[in-house]
Amino acid sequence: MSDKILIVDDEPEIANLISLYLENEGFVVFKSYTAMDALKYIDQENLDMTILDIMLPDMNGLEICKRIREKYHYPIIMLTAKGEETDKITGLTFGADDYITKPFLPLELVARVKAQLRRYKRYNIAAEPEEDIIVHAGLVINVNTHECTLNEKPLSLTPTEFSILQVLCKRIGTVVSSEELFHQVWGDEYFSKSNNTITVHIRHLREKMGDSFEDPQYIKTVWGCGYKIEK
Repeated sequence: MSDKILIVDDEPEIANLISLYLENEGFVVFKSYTAMDALKYIDQENLDMTILDIMLPDMNGLEICKRIREKYHYPIIMLTAKGEETDKITGLTFGADDYITKPFLPLELVARVKAQLRRYKRYNIAAEPEEDIIVHAGLVINVNTHECTLNEKPLSLTPTEFSILQVLCKRIGTVVSSEELFHQVWGDEYFSKSNNTITVHIRHLREKMGDSFEDPQYIKTVWGCGYKIEK
């Protein structure tokens, strides 16, 4: 069955362009030009991804992102205007998994879409009957069911956050660079991005885990090198 993707953008030319490229790759695409229509699709369709513009006429796209995260864990890619660095960071904080800046290369967007869906499926569909579970200092990660708990309390993580935490937990005691995290999280589709992307996801993970930047119990920053979780 083909993956279902919702495009939310008030510029029909952009929505149609993205739709054309995604449909050529075999995806089922829904288009919405307003937030209200988008919310209907989100509630009625069993979506696999949303591509979401920030600037909409009736509601900020960040609010839609927040509402999606209240119910669903599928990937969200934000579309941002050139130079709106604050919107990018805010989008990631609200639960978006990736962002792409307008104007963009359609083929790059398609590659990002495939990378996000590939990772999401890998962490949500069990490859084997036996569960793959990582346990460390009160943190329990079930790779196959995409469930994570800390001290027996569930953590609601986006696919990207889950992926980053899994990589760090599988490499406990080892420093993982931002570049390596990009490769591990985004797969083969690696593009030059600001380090803010990983930094914001790490910050959001710490917030959800009740961890602190100054005295972290889990994710430690190794300046000039990367991140690690101590043994």
